Amino acid sequence: MTQQRYRDLAEWPLMATALLFLAAYAWQVIGRVEGGGAMWLEAVMWGTWGIFAVDYAANLWLAKDRWNWFIRNLHELLIVALPIFRPLRLLRLVTLLSVLHRTIGETLRGRVVTYVAGSAALLVFVGALAVLDVEQTAPDAKIVTFGDALWWGITTITTVGYGDMYPVTPIGRLVAAALMMSGIAVLGVVTASIASWLVQRVEDTAETVAEAVEEPVRVEVAELVAEIAALRREIAELKEHRAL
Repeated sequence: MTQQRYRDLAEWPLMATALLFLAAYAWQVIGRVEGGGAMWLEAVMWGTWGIFAVDYAANLWLAKDRWNWFIRNLHELLIVALPIFRPLRLLRLVTLLSVLHRTIGETLRGRVVTYVAGSAALLVFVGALAVLDVEQTAPDAKIVTFGDALWWGITTITTVGYGDMYPVTPIGRLVAAALMMSGIAVLGVVTASIASWLVQRVEDTAETVAEAVEEPVRVEVAELVAEIAALRREIAELKEHRAL
């Protein structure tokens, strides 16, 4: 079993695990579940944490250069090591973005669709859940419903920031800062991808136009070459005839 083979096999199960965690977390936060229901949902979330911990350990064990893999994948360690702060558990959903990116493909349009539809929607939803989790019970909170949190998430990731709603807790502001930076990164990647696509289209169009303009010239040159060859043959025949 190689690390790449393991990652291929574990890719979709990990995605399902991340979705299960997101569903349990969203249910608990939006529904404000308490009592026995909250305990069951918490057990589901801790169970998903255990799966991610096992996945991290398996990747580290199967890596050819373990120390190099450890250094280059510190973010995966954070996903496992930060279950104490509830909103930070949402870092596990980074798995969804990586799977979507590999699944849709390496084409330019595929990347644009991935980052726009996948990253932006997931970041807004996750950010709204995280900020609602810590803000809804805080004194003087401005964000107390999921609708408020969703509106705040959209205005934050698009860098609009109306200021009508804002977090008042330290963790809420940390989530806001992360969402702002993520929004800038997502929009930057999308802008760069679209610019690259436009440049490629212009180059392709220029090549097509150049070929269309050059084609008649090529045909005319070919005809002239054929005529010159025919004239040379005639001249050679006349010289032979005179020699006789």
